[in-house]
Amino acid sequence: MGEPVFISDPPSEQEALDAYSRAVVAVADRLAPSVANLRVSHRGRNGRRLNGGGSAVVITPDGFMLTSAHVVANSDSGGRASFVDGRELGFEVVGSDSHSDLAVLRADARDLVPAELGDAERLRVGQLVVAIGNPNGFAGSVTAGVVSALGRSLPTQSGRVVDNVIQTDAALNPGNSGGALADGNGHVVGVNTAVAGVGLGLAVPVNAATRQIMAALMTEGRFRRAYVGIAGGARPLPPRLARSLGRDEVVQVVEGTPAAAAGLRPEDLIVELDGSPVTGVDDLQRLMVVERIGAKVPVRVLREGRELTLELVPAELDG
Repeated sequence: MGEPVFISDPPSEQEALDAYSRAVVAVADRLAPSVANLRVSHRGRNGRRLNGGGSAVVITPDGFMLTSAHVVANSDSGGRASFVDGRELGFEVVGSDSHSDLAVLRADARDLVPAELGDAERLRVGQLVVAIGNPNGFAGSVTAGVVSALGRSLPTQSGRVVDNVIQTDAALNPGNSGGALADGNGHVVGVNTAVAGVGLGLAVPVNAATRQIMAALMTEGRFRRAYVGIAGGARPLPPRLARSLGRDEVVQVVEGTPAAAAGLRPEDLIVELDGSPVTGVDDLQRLMVVERIGAKVPVRVLREGRELTLELVPAELDG
């Protein structure tokens, strides 16, 4: 007689899940209570009221939520937020910043489950990310993918550019805007904002810069920025200067702006602002912080081969 054959019990469902699935399930379980489905009332033409939708991420137990500014743009009376536990709460818009496409809402609650915010600066291309939102009104939908690219730029409706946008292949659809993009630990590292094509989604990063915007929106209802009133494009410097100054911008000056008052001219090349090197429009945007509004700022420019230092007084950017 042969040796007896012992048939082991089939693996449990948990054991059968691979590591990837376990990570996605864990993130979904952790974040689902913190992501709301939004129904937003908008002002339409001829006084008509239109209803839109989107998602939001709870960031404090007492009702503060983060979403995309375009989700609540032109909202006349806030809206309703529903959660996976069946609750439906009214919310109001506390503050909105179209330049970063971020907005903060406040729901009437004291016991919401806040998500834990992460740091998008630690992301790596190829890293697992999980998107949770309400595409096409399907609440609590979960998709997963990887970080496809980092450092993308996203033009906003205001005409400014959001830096360091996260590109992911996690499937996004209308209604995902304002929802969470989380890493494998369930930390929210981005706010889903746009679908740029099949398999190409974009998210505004959660980092030190956007945390400042969130804090200002929560406390003041707006985020103040400075501006100077120039538009430009990249132009290489002559080789003799490029070694010491690098690349700079071709400047076009808008009439009646701080740049015009400072004496900047078209085709000036800005190489330094208040001691910080300028290599492109993004650098200028990053330097236009609230502390520079109304302050005298030295700006070093190259004009027809000569270096000049002008005095610039940035003004506050509207909107």
